[in-house]
Amino acid sequence: MKLRKAACMKHILIAFLMMLGCLANAAEGKTVEPDQLVQEMTNDLLNSMEQYRETVDANPEPFFDYLESRLNNIIDFPWIAKNVMGPYRDGATDDQQERFAKVFRRGLVETYGRGLLSYSDEKIEVMPLEGGANGKRKVSIDQKIYGKTDVYPVSYSMGLNRDGEWKITNVILNGVNLGKTFRNQFIQAAKQHDGDIDKVIENWAAKV
Repeated sequence: MKLRKAACMKHILIAFLMMLGCLANAAEGKTVEPDQLVQEMTNDLLNSMEQYRETVDANPEPFFDYLESRLNNIIDFPWIAKNVMGPYRDGATDDQQERFAKVFRRGLVETYGRGLLSYSDEKIEVMPLEGGANGKRKVSIDQKIYGKTDVYPVSYSMGLNRDGEWKITNVILNGVNLGKTFRNQFIQAAKQHDGDIDKVIENWAAKV
């Protein structure tokens, strides 16, 4: 069962990175429907990762720095991090919120980066966005990842911000709501540390 879950997460993480790389190109000024971006840019992202495969084990920082620079413009990390903090957000200082957003972002980048590097030949199908994204401020992009024996569904929540940029706000991985999962983890950690946000952040960074 553990191996099955690990394989499932691998496929999902791969697809997530592919999509984020596609959307990063949209942030650079290309006007393309979100579902088209996913379909057209997958191979380009994978090809750009090839240069890091042989060196990432010995020196992973350049790869993670590169990936973070691409994802930072398309994922609303500060917004997601604040929501992950849940009821403890209002009592946290600006500095604490900024530090948590930083370690939270790096943790996701490293996790998904390692998933991307493990990509082999999985088939990924992007579901058309019915009616397109014109006139909408929120959309959901669905994917199907075909493994050797199973098909894994992924759903990406995206919102249009005030600057007219599409931002990732949440991901549902094979039925698991990532935002809610991280929020529950933060709340549990805060309770374990008697509400000490600094200790929660330090512990989160140590896990990264």
